[in-house]
Amino acid sequence: MPPPEDVTFDTQLTNNNSVSEPTGMYGSSGYKVAIARTKNYPDNKFSGAGMAASIWNPPVKDGQHSACRLKIQKGSDILQVGWRAGNNHCFNTLCPGFIIVNTEVPLDKTFQRNSQRGETSWEDTMAIARDQANGNWWLFMEENHIQIGFWPQRIFTELTSFATNVEWGGVVYSPPGVPEPPMGSNFFPVLDSDYDAYCRAITVTNDKGETIDPTETTTFVNNPDMYFVFDVHNFKHHHFVLYGGPGDKIQV
Repeated sequence: MPPPEDVTFDTQLTNNNSVSEPTGMYGSSGYKVAIARTKNYPDNKFSGAGMAASIWNPPVKDGQHSACRLKIQKGSDILQVGWRAGNNHCFNTLCPGFIIVNTEVPLDKTFQRNSQRGETSWEDTMAIARDQANGNWWLFMEENHIQIGFWPQRIFTELTSFATNVEWGGVVYSPPGVPEPPMGSNFFPVLDSDYDAYCRAITVTNDKGETIDPTETTTFVNNPDMYFVFDVHNFKHHHFVLYGGPGDKIQV
């Protein structure tokens, strides 16, 4: 397993579709991202988020990892859902405390089909939502939002209440000296959902329990020579985050 990801954004990022390294971001321990995220306002109160993500299988080896994820965060507490390429099992419940209530869609499931460039993408729907009655965070999968299980409020220190940050997009990991793996479709995005890896219909849930389109989002890419991301509102009647790249550079 790779080490814990320690990318933290302490200040507001730049405007949509710009590429800039914000102050307050510190070492990534081999991780690279191409993401869209909510702006870092201290009074943000999110009780959930969701997406429909296209499923890809970028090649990985030698301890690499390449994934797509929805990430919800407050301080050091992080919840994630998505897919991960490779022959090994996913992270899933290695952090203790998740309670499974439904095995109809098993954790660690293998997607039987992957997207191919130039064809209509295969995708899955994923969401995380906070139960406002007791503070538990629920995981939902598929279009009919099947309840998979929940993270109890008691296991958190900062996500005992609302989240302050949400992000969507691609993440890769490579150990030192190992080339960076491809992300998403293996190619830079070209603003075509038949060719690009994407998260579409991205949403956040506010502190009143209302699901809304996150209108104030911004983008970040660690290394635009390897990966890129576009954050596009009202693309094919949805809010799309299109991301990806070939990777393939030596980390020093």
